[in-house]
Amino acid sequence: MAANAVLQIPVTRVTDGASEELNDAIAIEEPLEIRLEYGPAAERKVQNISVTMRTPGNDAELAAGFLFTEGIIKNASDIQQVTHCFIACAENRENVIQVSLAESITPHLQNTERNFYTTSSCGVCGKGSINAIRTVSHYNAELTDDNAINTEALTALPDILRQHQKVFADTGGLHASALLNPAGELLIVREDVGRHNALDKLIGAAINQNMLPLNKAVLLLSGRASFELVQKAAMAGINIIAAVGAPSSLAVQLAQEFNITLAGFLRGQRFNIYTAPQRILIPSYENPDQK
Repeated sequence: MAANAVLQIPVTRVTDGASEELNDAIAIEEPLEIRLEYGPAAERKVQNISVTMRTPGNDAELAAGFLFTEGIIKNASDIQQVTHCFIACAENRENVIQVSLAESITPHLQNTERNFYTTSSCGVCGKGSINAIRTVSHYNAELTDDNAINTEALTALPDILRQHQKVFADTGGLHASALLNPAGELLIVREDVGRHNALDKLIGAAINQNMLPLNKAVLLLSGRASFELVQKAAMAGINIIAAVGAPSSLAVQLAQEFNITLAGFLRGQRFNIYTAPQRILIPSYENPDQK
């Protein structure tokens, strides 16, 4: 996460009727405009794809993950380079990032049927229709399905995530997405004011590390599980999602459609399994009174 992800501001803190003046850390939220450059060398085009409100840092991963989970690109080799516009563009704009595709790649721009602006709380609010956001992953039909995690490892995941949420620890104001193996070992964690941005950053990092498809890993969400997060996970081949919060009805429907294991309310030793329970290994319980 970038050094400018946190801002110190003066506040008045009131405790039991008494007040004190001190500095408080808050998470920074700024717009990021994602531009796409594509086409043959003699006919390069630049198109504005989206503006998202995000926490600065890991912007190249965010852009790559966003383009992938939206179905605009298919893999890392589609991307020639990713640069901020204070380097690559005529204007000096740090909050504009440009993704340049290889000359041979034609982006799937029909998947950009959305309003130009999205907030940090909703990555699909601007989508033109439900059909436009039900993006189909080209991984799901071809993946082996032997991924599984036991309950002991699953219930330990939130504590592991909290240990690595540096900016959340400072501000209390960020979402996080974490990728772990079934033994509970952390692979990648990313934070952002937008839950969908945190996941795009994580998937972008996985793309850069040539880790896709992610059908041997577990995705942990620090908050609730929404439709858009399940859709992005499906695009990356993820088949186990655990959320600290609740899932939405559309998230459950989509997880069922893609045969994704979805667990929610993961707190302490408790959780609910909403879909595909076979990937969570629950130890058999023997009542001693029945012996």
